[in-house]
Amino acid sequence: MTASETPSPLRGAARIALLVGAAGSVALMFQAGYRGRGNPPPFLMLLFTGWVLAPYAALAAARVMGTRWPTLARAALDVVALVIALVSLAIYGYVAFGPPRAQVAPAFVMVPPLSCLLAAIVVASSVLVSRRRARQGDRG
Repeated sequence: MTASETPSPLRGAARIALLVGAAGSVALMFQAGYRGRGNPPPFLMLLFTGWVLAPYAALAAARVMGTRWPTLARAALDVVALVIALVSLAIYGYVAFGPPRAQVAPAFVMVPPLSCLLAAIVVASSVLVSRRRARQGDRG
């Protein structure tokens, strides 16, 4: 195991956050769906399940593919995974258990693509910063 593959508390926390965030998000989606509409169609709930899980799947895939990324990019990915899991659970929890509302779907429609966008911006920025630092190190 090389130094770049050494497990860190941040990597472990991000792994746990992805698992808990995915399971919790789906559970809260079902809670909100049944609380808000009674008994939504199973096909609709299946589609929403895939949609809500999409950011977690993308983050998990990025963690697997990013093993050779710069350290800063991997750390940024772990931090953004923690943030997305926590914020998603907070939003979904508020929708599921907060004041009754006529429409619960907008939160479950908007959070996943915004989560993916945030992750892409943070990771891409960290890769660019890492490359810039590496080039500056070569000059020095």
